[in-house]
Amino acid sequence: MSSFPPSGPPQPTTLRQRLADLRGPAVPPRPLDARALAALAANPGCGRRALLDGAGVDKTALASALGSPAAFGQSQFAMIRGNSFEAKVKGDGGAELLRLVHAHLGAGAEAPTRGALVPDLGAAGPEGRAARTALALREATAAAAWTLLDHPMLALEVAGSPAYLEPDAVVVHPDGRWTVVEIKSFPMIDGTADAAKAGAAARQSAVYVLALERIAAVLTGATVAHSALLVCPKDFSNLPTAAVLDIRKQRSVTARQLARLTRVEELAAELPEGLSFDPARPAEELTEAVEAVDAAYAPECLASCELAFHCRERSRAADAAGALGRSIRGELGALTTVGAALAAAAGAGAPGDPTAEALYRAARLRAEALEFSAVRSDPLPEAVACPC
Repeated sequence: MSSFPPSGPPQPTTLRQRLADLRGPAVPPRPLDARALAALAANPGCGRRALLDGAGVDKTALASALGSPAAFGQSQFAMIRGNSFEAKVKGDGGAELLRLVHAHLGAGAEAPTRGALVPDLGAAGPEGRAARTALALREATAAAAWTLLDHPMLALEVAGSPAYLEPDAVVVHPDGRWTVVEIKSFPMIDGTADAAKAGAAARQSAVYVLALERIAAVLTGATVAHSALLVCPKDFSNLPTAAVLDIRKQRSVTARQLARLTRVEELAAELPEGLSFDPARPAEELTEAVEAVDAAYAPECLASCELAFHCRERSRAADAAGALGRSIRGELGALTTVGAALAAAAGAGAPGDPTAEALYRAARLRAEALEFSAVRSDPLPEAVACPC
């Protein structure tokens, strides 16, 4: 009689093991940051990005392996300049940074002194750092004193998986308010920053605010400000200046969009066994793996997603209407391809479809307008031409 126990049914694969298999056995997980979360929230219908980001897949390496490398990113010079400016702003115990916070958002409180608190947030691993940050926020709120948290670690659950975020700084006011500070190296000319860059900073700050609200919800007297402080170089100098960002709209939109994201385990459960996004695999296998997950490409993805060029190529090949933009795709309704929209404009749309009828009327009006314009542009006959 055998002394070995019966083997029994195979044990189910845990979610962590499944995500590790998707990344590849030798590929470490790539952590989510606020920039990626803001882009993910802007396109919650893209299951491809939700799964890849949730699994920690390196989309930059994946895009290169697919033959469509990402063509955006920050240069090394810009990173060095940004780090140098941030060090200048936080120098001398954060005195200049606290002065800017008090000047713009510290009404009713005494000005911070050089003795402001700057707690040590060092700990082992992102989980340890997040726990240490939560403790520092609790202690600073109880102390009722100006406190600067330099690069705290915040945790936020996204699509069923934890994401660890690291803002540039969080300032605790004496009245218990917590303010997110974003330090950027692009200039603020005459007190105004570039609208697109300031908007991106506001969306990132909104993600940090959502993570801070989870901590503040269990503390008495703690509130998270829905106004962030953007610190940039003044004009063309290296002197810091600041502006207040009202992020109430970005915060509500981001919270709503993140809540709409499909959970990672649901997306992973729909994939066949053995599928992997390991960049070391052949391009043909990777293409099949990527195409197994639904995407929602739009031209806006080109500025925020490493796989945008690959998705654009596939979207164009499929004649998808989404390649024309989210607003146009939304207006076309059931017409999901460019060919279907052109056919509707030519009068071959489905009877009773209001979108097809509207396209047909618009095409007729355009043709009539072009015909009228062509008649008006014809040269006058010589008999009635102006003698001058």
